[in-house]
Order: sequence, then structure tokens, then C-alpha cells
Amino acid sequence: MADTERGLAAFEGAPDQGLEQLARFLLRAEAVASSKIEGLQVNSRRLARHEARIAAGIPDQDATADAVLGNVLAMRHAVDQVATAETVELKHLLDIHAALMEHSDHPDIGGQVRTRQNWIGGNDFNPCQAVFVPPPPEYLADLLDDLCLFINRDDVPGTLQAGLVHAQFETIHPFADGNGRTGRALIHVVLKRRGLARHFVPPISLTLATRASAYVEALTRFRYVGEADSPQAHSGIRDWIDLFLSATRRATADAANLQSLLGQVQLEWRTAAQPRAGSAADRLLSELIANPVVTADDAIRLTGASRSAVFAAIESLSAAEVIRPVGDQKRYRLFEAPRVFEILTDYERAAATESGDTRGERPKRVVPYRQTPGQT
Repeated sequence: MADTERGLAAFEGAPDQGLEQLARFLLRAEAVASSKIEGLQVNSRRLARHEARIAAGIPDQDATADAVLGNVLAMRHAVDQVATAETVELKHLLDIHAALMEHSDHPDIGGQVRTRQNWIGGNDFNPCQAVFVPPPPEYLADLLDDLCLFINRDDVPGTLQAGLVHAQFETIHPFADGNGRTGRALIHVVLKRRGLARHFVPPISLTLATRASAYVEALTRFRYVGEADSPQAHSGIRDWIDLFLSATRRATADAANLQSLLGQVQLEWRTAAQPRAGSAADRLLSELIANPVVTADDAIRLTGASRSAVFAAIESLSAAEVIRPVGDQKRYRLFEAPRVFEILTDYERAAATESGDTRGERPKRVVPYRQTPGQT
């Protein structure tokens, strides 16, 4: 725990090198990874294009991207609203879930505690062969109140608290769907409330997705059968916390490395484009890490520049090959920064290995392919 919290503190205390842009970038990466654990496979380029099209009013039917976008919104709500609340209450947990499910196939269950028994594994008809059967509905109100009381404590180490909150939430399993993604959002609620990750979201889900089997096994061991002070209880809690802490340390180290890489990209862009200080191009460059796909209207909003200045900036950055147009649509044309997606692809591929090096180790899960130059 001490090593993990020192790593988080070192990242938080590092000089601000575009940390606000990185924080938004990491939040999206965490939301995408958390969705992948649930089988929602959408790469970051596809999600960014989908979000930009939706914002511009361009029809874009992509149910999977919609669901992942819901997770991005839920993560934002968790870290911006719930983590800063004076006291976390049940309504805050319900709000996170409602934001998550808003873009799903079942928005009606958003923010609604289940009233029927559910289970994990087995078949759809009965829980006889289930891997795990959560508590019956009549126990949920008391269990969730107890969980909120624990979230509000400050007398235990923050990383231990975050790990226990997640594991206990997954054990309660209070919703008909979306429990995993909501529970992983709560990790970041605790880390921010305890001052361990106030300005960034360590992409812990990326690491957990790489160790998916170990993740599930550790949560299973956490759900011990026996007395609270039994050897099974101690062993189960210790095994889960050990895996959670190692995932958090890896996520923090990877985030620090990513910050360095994205800083280099910014330098490359500025060397290529040579923008005048304070110009629309200069301001747009500073926004592209967190907004790698934009329309002209997006650029106007992000830079506060006039339409003519923004079109000149887009032309300048396109000539410098910082951004490029997507598709042949004239109205609401999208422009993307391909280097951001190249960096994120390498990052996701490296995070999918134990060593962090895909040259000597194959990724342990589905990862995006590296694209060749000019490929769209």
C-alpha cells in the first residue's frame, strides 16, 4: 500500500505538463477499458469519431459505441460530481448508474436497484449452476447504506479503501446490468476523495483487463465462505487487495510514461506547424490530446477564436500533417490527429502484456491493430 500510494503521490506532484489534457485523455481510456472487460469492444478512434458525429448532429448508428460513450459520461460524473460531494449517499451511486445506462439498450433500468434475484454464470433460467449468486433484493438497501458509510470513512488507507469498495460493490451486485462498470467508477471516486488521484484517473481497468482471469479469481476469493475472522476471510481479502494494488501501481507507471509520450507529440506538432503564440492554431494544438477528433465548430468552441481564424488554423495544421480530414463529407467535416491514436494504440497494446513490451510478448487480450500511414 505504501509503494502504491507513493507512486500515486509522485504522479500527482509532478510538474504540470498538460495534466488537464492528459486527465481527460486517461478518463476516456479508463472508460473504454472498463467497457472492454464487459465485452464492449470499441477502439478509441471509433469512439472519438462517433462522439464527434453525435455532437455535430450527424447520424451515426453504433449501439456499441453508444454504450461505451455512456461509460465515459458515467466516469465523468463519478469523478467530477460524486467524488467531490461532501458525503456520498445512495443517490450518488444511482446517478452514476443512470449516466452509464442512458445510452444503452435499457435506459429504463438506469439508477434502479434491482427487485429480482440475479446471478453470474450458469443459465438464464435458474442459478443452480451459477458461479456467483449475489444477495437477494430485500438485503440490498441495508448493504448499500453500509457501503456508503464505508466510502465516507477516512481512517483507513485510501488504496485499501478503494479496493474494498469495488470488491464489496461487485459482491452486492445491486443492478440488473452495469455493475462492473459502476463498481470500477467507484474506485476513482474513492481515490479522488482521499486525495490520492485528484487530478487524473489512473487507468486501472486497462491492467485488470489484461489480467482478467486473475481479476475474476481474486474477486471470487474475496467472497469467502465462513466467519469474518476465519483464515479463508483473511486469505481472500489479502489476495484481492494484492492484485488490486499491483494493478494500480502498473496503471500509475503507465500513465506517467504516456504523459511523457504525449508531451513529445506536442513538441513534434509545434515544430512542424510553427504556430504563432496565442493564435487559433496554437490554442487548437493544446486541445488535440483530449479532443483528437473535431469539427470546425468544435475547434471554435475549444479555442474561442473566430470562424475565419479557426479555418485558417485547420488549414495550417493540415498542411503540417498534424490533423487530417476524415471521409469526404463537406458539411460538418471531421478532422483527426492521427498521432494521438498511434500513441494510444501502442499504449493499449503494451498495457495488454505483463512486461509492457509487445516485441517479446504477445498481448493477452484483444487490442487494436497498428495502422499503416495513410490508413483510415
